[in-house]
Amino acid sequence: SLIFFQLYGYCYQDSNDIPDTLTTITELGSPLEMIQLLQTSWEDRFRICLSLVRLLHYLAHSPLGSVTLLDFRPRQFVIVDGELKVTDLDDASIEESSCTSNSDCFMEFPARNFTLPCSVEGRCQNMNEKRNLYNAYRFFFTYLLPHSAPSSLRPLLDKIVNATGKHTKWSNANYLFLYPGLPVNSEFTQKCVKSANTKYKRVPEAFIPDENYRCWPSYHHKGCLLSVFDVNEAIEICDSYSQCKAFVLTNQTTWTGRQLVFFKMASNPIVPDPDKITYVKVTG
Repeated sequence: SLIFFQLYGYCYQDSNDIPDTLTTITELGSPLEMIQLLQTSWEDRFRICLSLVRLLHYLAHSPLGSVTLLDFRPRQFVIVDGELKVTDLDDASIEESSCTSNSDCFMEFPARNFTLPCSVEGRCQNMNEKRNLYNAYRFFFTYLLPHSAPSSLRPLLDKIVNATGKHTKWSNANYLFLYPGLPVNSEFTQKCVKSANTKYKRVPEAFIPDENYRCWPSYHHKGCLLSVFDVNEAIEICDSYSQCKAFVLTNQTTWTGRQLVFFKMASNPIVPDPDKITYVKVTG
């Protein structure tokens, strides 16, 4: 499953020493630590939010009906291969609250309260779905989406976060399903700004093993490894760092297809590497 923790097997044991014991074997996941997540790249955090949107959609349209997670907090999730997955379904419920009037459909949260309509069938309309959505907003979206987001995507991200927080149309979050085909592919996915004042020498099949410096956010804790759309974006990034004198294009990509690039403080030594291309800043 893409959204639930995978159960590989279980064993039921009943003996005099250990009565009624159930042992489960599940996939290995990492606990979700919000502070650590905020130190990762925006692209990785976006992937987690995308996993969360898939979960919200499934819970709202599950075969059992609309399902709510009564304990919708980070501790109930793990990260598996960059994806967010639910580990605990003990507090899941398919019961929609009964009501006789709208006042019976009052939802109270620490920062905001909501009153939902009472249907003719005597049920609070979409209460399970709305509860999940607001909890996703207050525990995840509000922290992970706007923080260090690409400027070209911020207006849309602000719209998504505000819509989920105000409980307007939850389908606003479905915009996340469209990524990376969002209709705002200007700055984040298609940077084409050429450097007017700096020239770079292209050295094919070459790599700079040393001369690392740290930058944030980086995919490598001992160096500056960032994702780019093309060479022009790499040039712009290198120009923005005073210590950057060269960069190396790798043949590795992120989950969205962006290319990973090492940025370097100097260009010596350059060693052969058939899978990489080095660009050295020309001075003088």
